Amino acid sequence: MKIINVCGARPNFMKIAPLMHAYKAAGGFTPILVHTGQHYDDKMNHWFFNDLQIPPPDINLEVGSASHAVQTANIMKGFEAVMLEHQPDAVLVVGDVNSTVACALVASKLCVPVIHVEAGLRSGDRTMPEEINRLVTDTLSDLLFVTEPSGVENLKREGIPESKIHFAGNVMIDTLHKFQARAEESKILDSLELSKKAYAVLTLHRPSNVDDPETFERLLSVIDEIQSEMPVIFPMHPRTRANTKGTPVGNRMEGMQNLRLIEPLGYLDFLQLTTHAACVLSDSGGIQEETTILGVPCLTLRENTERPVTIDEGTNQLVGSDPDKIRKAFRRAIDNPPKGKIPHLWDGRAAERIVATLKKWNP
Repeated sequence: MKIINVCGARPNFMKIAPLMHAYKAAGGFTPILVHTGQHYDDKMNHWFFNDLQIPPPDINLEVGSASHAVQTANIMKGFEAVMLEHQPDAVLVVGDVNSTVACALVASKLCVPVIHVEAGLRSGDRTMPEEINRLVTDTLSDLLFVTEPSGVENLKREGIPESKIHFAGNVMIDTLHKFQARAEESKILDSLELSKKAYAVLTLHRPSNVDDPETFERLLSVIDEIQSEMPVIFPMHPRTRANTKGTPVGNRMEGMQNLRLIEPLGYLDFLQLTTHAACVLSDSGGIQEETTILGVPCLTLRENTERPVTIDEGTNQLVGSDPDKIRKAFRRAIDNPPKGKIPHLWDGRAAERIVATLKKWNP
């Protein structure tokens, strides 16, 4: 079976990597890896492909940054040519980025079956571009692999036939299990002069947090308090850094002595940093999942989450952008860390289950 596998943004790499390894182990597949270039930082791409032991992509569309409409259109134009040249049996997309929905649309219009890995997640917030991408991709998909029980219920409620839905587990966790020992060899704690469980990690990139100066100021007011208690390590997303440079918000961050503004990290360094943090504050989806497996308290700086299992069973708390709520949740996380459990099928074998299903599938 010839399957085109699409990745476009950094979170996709962690989802694609175990699938590429599983195809090879199972045999009977001709996987083609297409990188759309939606995230185009050469250094970051090099780190992730090396860290995750993924072969270089067979095709790189190099679309780069643009508005949602322009970027999606450019991916569709480039991907259509790839489809016509390679004539695959199926297209596999992961996650919820613009590359996901763009390539699903092209494949569907060419009557090529679409496989969606990480299907069914819903935040209920249609102001998030990712939510629109999830809804459209799942509607177009012929085979939907789900990470948690809420995904199954969401898809059934939306009228997706049960025969298309497969609860396979979480491929992100496959990657974490595979590389956790290697991440322990990272020297990132030494280089930042950090002691285990004596620092916090912060990530922010969502427009609702970093594009609104009032919201950002609210978040910084409580981050200021936290950094007075322990170092707060903030690997800054390039977009966040660009938006804040020279602004009052940027100047305020620069003035916080214990807020460490660092460049983005490779997968292994960041996994090491997260593993030994006292607490993580983030608006990322994937970090909610990783901290659940690691047993590290996570405060999600959003009003909603598409990953409710991380709250119901994991170590995640939804705190929004309210300083008082964040302050109280942080105190609880430090004084009485939550004891979560591992969600069902988050066992490091999701890619094996997906590929086993594909072997029996007749598209």
